[in-house]
Amino acid sequence: METFELQQTVDAPIGDVRAAMLDLEPFMLASGFDEIEIDGDVLEISKALGLLKISLTLRRLDDPESVLAFEQVDGIFESMTTSYSLADRDGQTVVTARTEFALDAPGGSILDGTVVKRQRRKEITGQFEYLRRAVS
Repeated sequence: METFELQQTVDAPIGDVRAAMLDLEPFMLASGFDEIEIDGDVLEISKALGLLKISLTLRRLDDPESVLAFEQVDGIFESMTTSYSLADRDGQTVVTARTEFALDAPGGSILDGTVVKRQRRKEITGQFEYLRRAVS
């Protein structure tokens, strides 16, 4: 299992950041996904990566330590969870995104841990930028 974590501070109260994050469609689109379908606690997301199209089915988790958490139920990973937590710091909000994943085909795929982490950095950075715009 590999882990990728990214943290940034947003200059806004925690309640405002939480509300922007829980507006799922724009929050998930900000990560660069091309298609998103939300049906209750299930999200179908897809993205073109060059010649490859990545599609994942995610299920929202009830995680008391996170504002938002998902696990993959179908997709390219053997397992994958992502959680987003918020912490107040003097009227600002520290946002932490953490992804834990195991690849389905070690050594037999063009995806490896380094590629996944690089891609997650781009996706999560896009989400952080969305949060800043949404609360400004």
